[in-house]
Amino acid sequence: MNERVTPDGRYFVVRGRLWRRANPNLSLEKRDALVHELMDARRAVKAAMKSGDTAELQTARKAVDAAKVALGERGAVWWTDGSPDLNRHKVAGTPYADWWKALSTR
Repeated sequence: MNERVTPDGRYFVVRGRLWRRANPNLSLEKRDALVHELMDARRAVKAAMKSGDTAELQTARKAVDAAKVALGERGAVWWTDGSPDLNRHKVAGTPYADWWKALSTR
């Protein structure tokens, strides 16, 4: 596993923040389809920003959000043990702080 992925596989760390990973219980086919939808939606956001069409931009951003929710990166958490969602929290202020600190001392 990538060393920037938390030991439980729920998050990856970028610039000291936790970002929720996609639900590992999704089938490969479903995950691939959703990633394709996400990339299409992100391209639509870029095009709408370039064109200045605010209605198009709003629609494209909603499509990005819908794909991320379906992937499990947003919305309800995909794990079932009752642990809270720490998405976008600084890793240093979470239960992962010691793990993260140990990585930096390697």
